[in-house]
Amino acid sequence: MIVEDDQTIAQLIAENIEKWQLSAYVIQDFNQVDTEFKLQKPDLVLMDINLPVYDGYYWNQKIHDNSEVPIIFISSRNTNMDMVMAMNMGADDFVNKPFSMEVLMAKINALLRRTYGYHEQNTSYLEHKGLKLNLQSGDAQFGDQVINLSKNEYKLLQFMMHSPGKIISRDRLLRELWEDERFVDDNTLTVNVNRLRRKIEQVGLKDFIVTKVGQGYLIP
Repeated sequence: MIVEDDQTIAQLIAENIEKWQLSAYVIQDFNQVDTEFKLQKPDLVLMDINLPVYDGYYWNQKIHDNSEVPIIFISSRNTNMDMVMAMNMGADDFVNKPFSMEVLMAKINALLRRTYGYHEQNTSYLEHKGLKLNLQSGDAQFGDQVINLSKNEYKLLQFMMHSPGKIISRDRLLRELWEDERFVDDNTLTVNVNRLRRKIEQVGLKDFIVTKVGQGYLIP
């Protein structure tokens, strides 16, 4: 559960969490954080300190009155006193803004493993409908046929294979491939997707990537 009033940051965190095949819930009503916590029953909470109505310390205490769920504070308030106060109030970790998404995900995965004994899934490859994407070599394979992928084709396929059955918008794919999509011609994404689709079709796997007009792309 993500308790962060900056919706841009909250959505970016949610997107990265979902890449790891975890579920993210973003709080919208900052008057009812504890109520939404009880309804959602999350396994972990990411809590900003500066929030509307009541601050993160208040909601941390309310949650811990009835639950031992792990909480990671994320905040631009990075003084030693803030960190000490967070830990003294039962927080399990503290991440300063601006933060690296890779570092945040490492902390989330480590805390989930430590708390619940979760194990990360096999990260050497992704597989869907017989197509295997090797996360180490950057190639794909269908049967005994190897598909050589460019850097962008690999990133596209990896991102979409993390969310089979979900429509992924063009804007989201643009953000995933290029840090600042404002300077990328929208046609560039179309070219990359079409080239990737052709390579997959050439090994005999038809309709692996489906275009949803006006919405984005889908791996069904």
